[in-house]
Order: sequence, then C-alpha cells, then structure tokens
Amino acid sequence: MLEPPSVHPGTSGRLGCKRGGRCNALGHSRGGFSSKVHALCTTQGQPLEVTLTPGQRGDVTEAEHLIQYAHGRALIADAGYDADHLVQAGRERGMRPVIAMNPTRKHHRRRNSRALYRLRIQVECMFHRLKRFRAVATRYEKTAINYLAVLHLACMMLWLD
Repeated sequence: MLEPPSVHPGTSGRLGCKRGGRCNALGHSRGGFSSKVHALCTTQGQPLEVTLTPGQRGDVTEAEHLIQYAHGRALIADAGYDADHLVQAGRERGMRPVIAMNPTRKHHRRRNSRALYRLRIQVECMFHRLKRFRAVATRYEKTAINYLAVLHLACMMLWLD
C-alpha cells in the first residue's frame, strides 16, 4: 500500500499550502511561478488521470498517487520517477517496471526492454496534443482547481478526437 507524503506541521493538505489558504499548485523559483502536470495514459496516448503539483515538487511523490489508477502489464515512466518503492509498487500490481534509470542512482538496475521503452513517445505525444490547447499551454487560470478543470476538458477532447 502506498503512503501519502509527509506533511509538515502548520501546513494544510498534500501540497503544503499555508494554513487556511487555498493551494494553487504554483511553485516559485527565480524564473517565476511554475506548475507540473503529471499524467497517466494508455499505450495509445489517451490520458487516464491528470494531476497538478507545484513546479519545484519532485515527480515521485505524485507517481505514488497515479499508480493507484494504473492497470496493464508494464509501468513505463521517465527518469524522474525512478525510485525503488515505485518499482516495487508496480511489481506488486503485476506490472513490469520500464523506467529510465536516474544517472545519480548508486545501484543500477537491469536494462529495460527497448520495445517497451519506445512506447514512452506516446506520453510525450499526449502532452504535445494537450498543449495544442492554448489554455493548457499558458495556464491562464489562477487557481489549481480551475486549471485542473481545463486539463480535464482538454483530455476529454483528446478522447473524442
């Protein structure tokens, strides 16, 4: 079973919002505000689940949430999702983990199947098709819930296309 990420005292919710405040999934860095869109999709590039986090937050924490919705024979992910507990969670669900190896990893895993690893392009193509929608590419919405609604509408349009 996956555990939710730890939350520090004085914060509210998973995203570490200020107490009593609303979480807008906006990360702040020297370059400005940013957000990350995490998605689970089929091998045909159809989105199944979409979530939103602040830009500076790590990818693995959101993968723990997304893996609950995953089904299939392989769990294909980018190097940002390379973690032992995520690989183990995929195996417990009966999936073969095909995750790009993080170059900073101390103990290297066995190499991935090339044929399965090539399916990662479908995820990149799905994000490209999502960003064809101007509201998704530029994030005009100030609140996370409104931006997530725009993402869900764009995902529905991809399914209808």
